[in-house]
Amino acid sequence: MLRMTSLRKNDSGIYRCGIGVTNRGLFISVNLTVLDDPTVPKSPELVLGEPRGSVTIQCHTENVKGSERSFWCRLGKSGCSLIADTDGYVSKSYDGRIVITHQEGSGTFNVLINGLKPEDSGLYKCGTGTPSDSRDTETIDLQLTEDSTIPKQLRRLSGVVGGSVSATCRYDPQKEYEMKYWCKWEKAQCSPVVDTHGFVDDAFKGRTRIVSDNQKKGTYTIVMSRLREKDEGWYWCGAKGGNPEQTSSVMLYIENESQTSAPASPKTATRAKGTAPVSVAATTSAKGAATGPAAASTGAKGAATGSAATIAAATRAHGAATPVLHSIPNHINTPDHTYPARTGTGKPLGTATTADRFVTSSQEAQSESSSSGSPFLSAVLPALLVLLLLAGIAVLIKVKLQKKRNTSQAGRNPETAPILIDLKDLQKNMTEDNVQTTKRKLSLQKSVL
Repeated sequence: MLRMTSLRKNDSGIYRCGIGVTNRGLFISVNLTVLDDPTVPKSPELVLGEPRGSVTIQCHTENVKGSERSFWCRLGKSGCSLIADTDGYVSKSYDGRIVITHQEGSGTFNVLINGLKPEDSGLYKCGTGTPSDSRDTETIDLQLTEDSTIPKQLRRLSGVVGGSVSATCRYDPQKEYEMKYWCKWEKAQCSPVVDTHGFVDDAFKGRTRIVSDNQKKGTYTIVMSRLREKDEGWYWCGAKGGNPEQTSSVMLYIENESQTSAPASPKTATRAKGTAPVSVAATTSAKGAATGPAAASTGAKGAATGSAATIAAATRAHGAATPVLHSIPNHINTPDHTYPARTGTGKPLGTATTADRFVTSSQEAQSESSSSGSPFLSAVLPALLVLLLLAGIAVLIKVKLQKKRNTSQAGRNPETAPILIDLKDLQKNMTEDNVQTTKRKLSLQKSVL
């Protein structure tokens, strides 16, 4: 092995490496070029993380003013695939879990990633400009441990307009942090909402607060009330100061009250994780459902007639469910549904009056009991008839067998057949003989005397 050190510009040229004392032997040629401004690649910086945890990566660049675009990309066979940049681009797989922040006046920017997954391990680059033509980059080797000490956290919250939600944020209780915060994520940036130093964003004043901070358990709780539709989105929990920043993310879904009375859509079913949205009709109490028709006919000028009928029907079908919404808000429009008339009214479909659209509870109970009783009788009567028929057949068979047995016994002893007499006649004869004998004895005694 040949090594050349302290290279100079005039060292450039063609060199030969061979065997023998002259150039006629075995050799190879090597072309050496010495550059004026050599760029020696740096070894990748190793960053360790845990599954479900977070990491903070510092990228040192010459972009002191922060005017150029900063990026984070992943190295692969086809180059460096862009994951996020400060222009607002975020790869779908990192939606809600990556943030790029600049440190003013230093040229350094931080890349914060949370919700780490085993597949996040690999080589990355951070720098300014674009991944394809930037020379101001650093290579990062991100590796995740197999085991994790970080518990699973809730990553989805669901609320309704005007309601409230709470989220529990976790941090390492063995580390001391100067501040805990709650921010809203959007396009690789996170805008502060509230923190433990007293800051509250104007759009969230009076609606969002940190209600508790348990340093022994490493948890603090965020409460958001009087929710609005525009509150929907990704939010970050964070703890920083004194130790590397620790973060986690959660998605907040906001539904309108009117959506709760509509049929379940695939989106709402996915958000609820198996819990179907509850409609106004299904959650109305039994008492409210029974009085719905009267209230609709007197107070709503016919606009809530169909809604009241829907409430009554839902209450009969599901029973007296626990009420969630005790009344229909005034701002929800309840269309007037038209129901077909009952059989025998003489009115065509769709022209039934309000009186024809409802049935009293006693009439419905009577119709339900009669409809439920007829199937029972139709099922039991055939079974009873079959049982009676089987019992009669069994009795006939038993009688025939007994007669056959008596006949066979008489056939085997023909001489004794005439001797069989009635026991009553025999007893009667014996009684008459005893009377005659007694009379004879009495007559003999009289003659002797």
